[in-house]
Amino acid sequence: MTERGEPPVDVAGPGKVTPEPAPPVAAVPATPVATPAPAPRVESGASGKPDTTPDGPPGGAPIGSPAAGSEDAPARGEEPGVPRSGPLAGGLLVPEQPSADVAPEIPVRRVSTWNIANVLTIARLAIVPVFTVFMFADGQVWRLASLGVFLLASLTDQLDGWLARKYALITDFGKIADPIADKALIGAALLSLSYLGEIPWWVTLVIIAREAGVTLLRFLVIRHGVIPASYGGKVKTVLQIVAIALYIVPGVPDLVRWAAVGLALVVTVGTGIDYVIRAVRLRQVARSAGTG
Repeated sequence: MTERGEPPVDVAGPGKVTPEPAPPVAAVPATPVATPAPAPRVESGASGKPDTTPDGPPGGAPIGSPAAGSEDAPARGEEPGVPRSGPLAGGLLVPEQPSADVAPEIPVRRVSTWNIANVLTIARLAIVPVFTVFMFADGQVWRLASLGVFLLASLTDQLDGWLARKYALITDFGKIADPIADKALIGAALLSLSYLGEIPWWVTLVIIAREAGVTLLRFLVIRHGVIPASYGGKVKTVLQIVAIALYIVPGVPDLVRWAAVGLALVVTVGTGIDYVIRAVRLRQVARSAGTG
């Protein structure tokens, strides 16, 4: 036995060679093994399949962030934390969507004053002087011409009202000009016939007073409401036109003329009283509502 640190003793005996110890083998450095790169994430949308990244929720969203496909997740091309709408939606200027509770604004249709109904009304006013000239001209031909003009003007009275109601052409100008044109035509005819001695003046004055009174009454209560034309008023207008036409046509028996004008006179006075009653009621209703 040798002490620690002493060289080894040849114990093989004489004539034998002691084998030399093997040289030390140098350490070979380990070759580094390449770690495979992580597989790219496949976004949902184009292929319809979710992302295949094993860590985290579907779509590759980090833990704690909204999952892809949820309502809170940003859409493709959007940056996280940027609102979808507003002044910086996805880096672009996107107008905010209006609330569903806000009703869309409906454009108001404006009716031109120069529509066909008002043009006919103005034409009826322009015809009145022509009718008056024909009435005072001598000869039966001119009398028949005045009859034609009168009937044509009366026809436009019915036509312009029908057009205004059918095609929604009612305007403030028409509401004022139409009754003025009607009364101008009827008044011109009655005054001409009374001047020619064919209709008594008292009949003409009663009818004109009624027409002027009703028109003035409408303007007085217009701040409380509108008095609509009644069925009796339309009948009155037709009876007046028929009675005046019978007086214009030469050769009509006096009894027929008197019957027509008498019936027109009764209906004219009756409808005038009806307008007064309706105006009083309208004013009472307005006062009780606190608008008078």
